[in-house]
Amino acid sequence: MTSRDVPGADLGLLSPVRAGTAVEAATGDAAFLRAMLDAEAALTRAQARVGLAPEAAAEAVAEAAAGDFDLRGLAERARSGGNPVIPLVADLTERVAAEHRPYVHRGATSQDILDTALMLVARTATARIITDLDRTAATLAELAAEHRATPMPGRTLTQQAVPTTFGLKAAGWRSLVLDGHDRLHALALPAQLGGAAGTLAAFGAYAAQDGLDPDETLPRLVSTFAEETGLAAPLLPWHVLRTPVADLGAALAIATGALGKIAADVLVLSRTEIGEVAEGSGGGSSAMPHKSNPARATLIASAARQLPALASVLLAALAAEDERPPGAWHAEWQPLREALRLTGGAADAAASLAADLVVRPERMRANLDLTGGLIVSERAGIELSARLGRAEARRTLDDAARRATAAGVPLADALDEPGVDTDPATYLGVAPALTDAALDRESRP
Repeated sequence: MTSRDVPGADLGLLSPVRAGTAVEAATGDAAFLRAMLDAEAALTRAQARVGLAPEAAAEAVAEAAAGDFDLRGLAERARSGGNPVIPLVADLTERVAAEHRPYVHRGATSQDILDTALMLVARTATARIITDLDRTAATLAELAAEHRATPMPGRTLTQQAVPTTFGLKAAGWRSLVLDGHDRLHALALPAQLGGAAGTLAAFGAYAAQDGLDPDETLPRLVSTFAEETGLAAPLLPWHVLRTPVADLGAALAIATGALGKIAADVLVLSRTEIGEVAEGSGGGSSAMPHKSNPARATLIASAARQLPALASVLLAALAAEDERPPGAWHAEWQPLREALRLTGGAADAAASLAADLVVRPERMRANLDLTGGLIVSERAGIELSARLGRAEARRTLDDAARRATAAGVPLADALDEPGVDTDPATYLGVAPALTDAALDRESRP
């Protein structure tokens, strides 16, 4: 494929984190078109089930919706009306026999179809993301259990602080992944059906015209439409009640941010001069043959930095005016798709990253020993305080730390007080127990 094959197409050249992933395919223009057509077919089927359309019309619309449509042509024609549903309905209507055309898109508004399609696409994409988060969490649980007592430097504000364990770090990563997983799993993705201004008025008029009781028929229509799509039934039309989209955006941002934390740690710990972990199959360099770059962690980090901005657009759309908003709704479409794609790409990369991660306990131990015991000066201070009092202990320890640093000798050699334990591996607090407790947590089924 060349640039001339699909003018204006976004094939992921500048977004390799999602290029070629299942979520990218599930969120492409073809997927959105299919979701809109599925929504149209589901609407006619639902109306047939409650007596607002003949069964033959539902079959005709479903058959027509199963065909191929000109994506590029729909996109170009969408400019005049502001959304792609308008030209799609026109094309779909032309493909239906004349006696069934009145039942195409009957009573609905464009936003009903596009919002429902957004939720259908989101359902497919989030299911895949959740699967990849499950894979990542399972691998991290294995790493945490294996390394529950593997000592490594704990770092705060970029400097060695006190020892921790790699098991506790991996358990923390897993806990964040489960946070993202649970938020995505808890989402209620609803169908949308409200008509022109969220009152279902046209559906009521058609019901009365057909001799049906609107008060009885319309609630059944909404629930039946939701059932036909497989989405949740909405309590109210949510044309301007954008919590479903805002919740989705926030959950995607949290999930990607959780993966971004893993990536950030891997990027630091895989530095040449640290070398405590490494990607099992790193990426190469165009100029330096010796390099094995942490490519997957880099791509995950790139996604995590983009998601907050995308989610902010979706959150801003909560302040939507009137009964159908100009611009706020339209502004959601591309950021939501990009958020799904980036989260999907990050989740796919994270599952591979965790599975292939190389852990180097010997480098962790070597880095623990870099300071000659200064990394456990906190414990030395506690022990000396019991002997000398707090103030004198601090003076003694400060003086010993200066001498040790200046002379390049271990802290134990610089201390005049014998018997102070300066072995980093014996100052892990309750890190193994914390790891075990974290591993007891299960994700939502």
